[in-house]
Amino acid sequence: MRTTTSALAVLALMAELVVAWPVHTPKLAYNPADEYYISFGPRPYYLIQNMTESPLKDQLESCENGPFGVTAWSIGHRGGGTLQIPEETVQSTMAGARMGAGILECDVSFTSDLGLVCRHDICDLHTTTDILLRPELAKKCHTPFTPANATHPAKALCCTADITMDEFTSLCGKMDGFNASATTPEDYQHGVPFFRTELYDTCGQVMTLDSYIELVDSLPGYRNFTPELKTPPKAVPMPFNGYTQAQYARDMINTFISHGIDPARVFPQSFTPADVYLWLNEFPEWGAQAVFLDEDGDDPSNFTTAVNRLPALKASGVNIISPPINYLLAVGGPNNDTIVPSDYAITAKNAGLDIIAWSFERSGPLTRVAADGDYYYSSVAPVVHYDGQMYEILDIMGREIGIKGMFADWSSTVTYYANCFGLKGPGN
Repeated sequence: MRTTTSALAVLALMAELVVAWPVHTPKLAYNPADEYYISFGPRPYYLIQNMTESPLKDQLESCENGPFGVTAWSIGHRGGGTLQIPEETVQSTMAGARMGAGILECDVSFTSDLGLVCRHDICDLHTTTDILLRPELAKKCHTPFTPANATHPAKALCCTADITMDEFTSLCGKMDGFNASATTPEDYQHGVPFFRTELYDTCGQVMTLDSYIELVDSLPGYRNFTPELKTPPKAVPMPFNGYTQAQYARDMINTFISHGIDPARVFPQSFTPADVYLWLNEFPEWGAQAVFLDEDGDDPSNFTTAVNRLPALKASGVNIISPPINYLLAVGGPNNDTIVPSDYAITAKNAGLDIIAWSFERSGPLTRVAADGDYYYSSVAPVVHYDGQMYEILDIMGREIGIKGMFADWSSTVTYYANCFGLKGPGN
């Protein structure tokens, strides 16, 4: 922070940050005040203070008093408050919205009665909800809880497809994590990564796809949607009791249609190419904004192939590619000690693809990137050493590569940057 900023001004900034949005009557049990402020808390300012002196730091400091507003460049990953608040819940979505995320995510899974619900993995209920503490539901899990012993860790596997929609909505969301040494279901509930918190593990309200749409549509500031159709794991083979992947993909889009949502507000995502091509062919207005999630380069032997196919994806009708952060960054420069755009980033831009990256604020302190083998910074781990580099990395992606949006588990970090540089997001 600049030395000219008074301590009083900083405290005022930390409390509530500026710009009111018109209020709409919500459809859920949420009652906003007469004015809706974008609020960042201390996180962006901590990161800026941790930066080395540079024109970028000067520019970010110059924005510290706003004005700040909602921006679609900031995309709430699993809601946008996931760093501290249970993912895929009303509370995480409200946190992401309060921090200015203009696009909010629901990962779409299905239940045993084919209801569509928000869950990051079809089979993650054992680590993200309290299902194991509900004996009547725990017995329905694909793999019931098994305590740890001298030779094996504790295990369980509970899927949305194991229970009905009504049973799902009775669950409490919790921070994703588990205790591999647990001997009881109660002990199994813990194990959250050290850089997150269990402070807000007080029964997060889980969402159906319908209730997510209603919530996001009710929010001040005109928010958009990004539903991700989850690819079923081996534990839930498709077709599921006759329910095909194609029908699953159709049902997700048809839910938005039934709510009267303009397709220009929706960015449907999938890792499965067949889903994207179905939307392009059967729902062309929706398919035009479909986001093809790419993790095919995770195996280093496949990375070059993933890069080389990018022009063909664009030629086939795909407009938006969404890789993890590490695909877009490389180490280069005259002394091989600088973070630069990767071949993937350059090829995608040259092919005319828009890029949305994932996921910011998904990692712990950057001092531990190399030691922890962190995934998101793996391609630049040798030159990442302190938290202030987060904004340097975001700036490379935002202004040098020109990505159209960034998923974040703590939306304020990305919203602050996007406001400072006037970044509007996909579709703008």
